[in-house]
Amino acid sequence: MTRPTRVVLDGRTLSYAEVVAVAEHGAGVALEDGVLPRLTRERAVVDDAVDRRVPVYGLTTGLGSRASYALPREELAEFSVRTVRGRANAVGDPLPVPLVRAAVLARVNGLAGGGSGVRPEIPRLLVAMLNARVHPVIPETGSIGASDLCQLAHVGLVVIGEGRAEFGGELLDGGTALRRAGLAPAVLGPKDGPVLCGASPLAAGQGALVLHEAAALLTLAQAVTALTYEGFRANTSPLDPRVLRLRPAPGQSRAAAELLALLDGGALNDPRQARRVQDPLSLRCAAQVHGALHTALDFADAALRPELNGCGDNPVVVAGGYGDGSVQLPGGCGDDPVGLPDSRSDDPVELPDSYSDDPVELPDGCSDGPVEVPGAGGILSSGNFHTPALALAFDTLALALTQTASLSAERMRRLLTPAVSGLPANLSPYGPERSGFAPLTKTAQSLVAEIRMLSVPVCTDPRHGADAVEDDSTNASLGARRLATLLVRLRQLLAVEALVAAQAVDLAAPPALGRGPRVLHRAIRAVVPPLDDDRGCGVDVTVVEREVLGSEEVRGAVGEMVGGVG
Repeated sequence: MTRPTRVVLDGRTLSYAEVVAVAEHGAGVALEDGVLPRLTRERAVVDDAVDRRVPVYGLTTGLGSRASYALPREELAEFSVRTVRGRANAVGDPLPVPLVRAAVLARVNGLAGGGSGVRPEIPRLLVAMLNARVHPVIPETGSIGASDLCQLAHVGLVVIGEGRAEFGGELLDGGTALRRAGLAPAVLGPKDGPVLCGASPLAAGQGALVLHEAAALLTLAQAVTALTYEGFRANTSPLDPRVLRLRPAPGQSRAAAELLALLDGGALNDPRQARRVQDPLSLRCAAQVHGALHTALDFADAALRPELNGCGDNPVVVAGGYGDGSVQLPGGCGDDPVGLPDSRSDDPVELPDSYSDDPVELPDGCSDGPVEVPGAGGILSSGNFHTPALALAFDTLALALTQTASLSAERMRRLLTPAVSGLPANLSPYGPERSGFAPLTKTAQSLVAEIRMLSVPVCTDPRHGADAVEDDSTNASLGARRLATLLVRLRQLLAVEALVAAQAVDLAAPPALGRGPRVLHRAIRAVVPPLDDDRGCGVDVTVVEREVLGSEEVRGAVGEMVGGVG
């Protein structure tokens, strides 16, 4: 598949491959032609609400527990700036540049689809920053999943010429980075500050990266399993479609069909080549476990795509009228068009002199309900920033990956056990007087232990709110971040199994390898020689992980074999 060199954002069709192209390979970014006119229409709704002094959360009122307090009109733009500055509270090491690019891209795409009411200059500047490779420094910890605001605020700081950014390999203050890139800071208007901090683009951006890699690793896990099948001379009857149709568990038929496609052309296609009537579960039930991972990936995909291609803002802005164009206000605010408290007129309300110093509390019910601006559109309270399905999907995927990891480690151990493998002890040609690959079982066990720890669910973590208002959270961003680490460990573990399986194939010397194992075995032997006398194998594992399992050529070859199967 050809990697895109330019990605056009419309807010609705951004793919994981496009996120990878921009985040990891520097593809250019542009806004689809209809985006800026759409944002201009929505911004008119925001400006009209400001002119009419309509109470709107985060626009003319405070945030969180201060939603019932009206903001002085002359301070609305400054409130946007204060929102960004006051929420830049993330801590820890800077996120890697590819993740920053993925997050900024996800935020721009969310804005491009409409609903935020942001000034068009903001997404235009964010696109320019991506193309100029101005990368805000975002500390790694600070999101609880009810939007990524404490981390996204660090992007907002650079947008206004503050904070820190990486440009040209240097760490600079935000204003200097923009200036060197030929860009100017944005001037924030009302609502722009909350928009810059809003939604969950870190969870969405990193989610796109990890789902793309997880799908690739599942295909590699299938190929490594097929290589182990060859070295073990496994019984393939559990992959027979007639067996699987009798209990159609989700994903298992697809996984079995992929394994059979990888084994195509090899001796194992002949049932007489199987050594045993029945193999250990780690081989016999590979299709069931990998099928469950397929299902978990499908679930994660269904949860992530709306987050990557939707509006996660609060409140949301809808251009165009709602029926007759009358103002809709929540209960308790009366039936007439309303400005700020005590207004029963269509005319803007003059604020008292003390208004700029003392917040004015709005009437009960006036801060959370839908507000429609006559003849223009609507501004409605939203929970779109909340990501419980995404967090649950990330946790589910982590658990499914852990099952896959455990099975990989067990298959590797079975290859080292003569009683079940029929091969020399520890796969050493010298027999039991050598350690062979036995010490690698400790490495595998250590990797599985870490993977298991990384799969502990985070979506049910205790919730704490701002004065009992923000009383739920999801930890979706944390779920995505720990998945990235888990995938690194899984790739290392698969490299252990692949290295051992290649040795098993050398010793078993099957008459013909299936096409998938043949590609994998050839790639391994191109970079790592067979084990003769004992040697440290940690370096070999790293080489296989990077140069075989990380090879685009290998990934493309095995991916083509299983593509469209099942």
